[in-house]
Amino acid sequence: MTIPEATTMSELIDDCAQLPFALTHPEHPLPAPRAAVSWQIDDRSTSQVEGLAEYGV
Repeated sequence: MTIPEATTMSELIDDCAQLPFALTHPEHPLPAPRAAVSWQIDDRSTSQVEGLAEYGV
């Protein structure tokens, strides 16, 4: 990387284009993301926000 602190978007892009191949193409790729766990709102969660409308929240 040749620009210590990029001041424009084009400088940043130029600087990032100079990253070594080993950093942009790792030997062991990251695993695929896991599926998000489904969640539901229960009475306990609802009770935590009861009355907040009075405070403008």
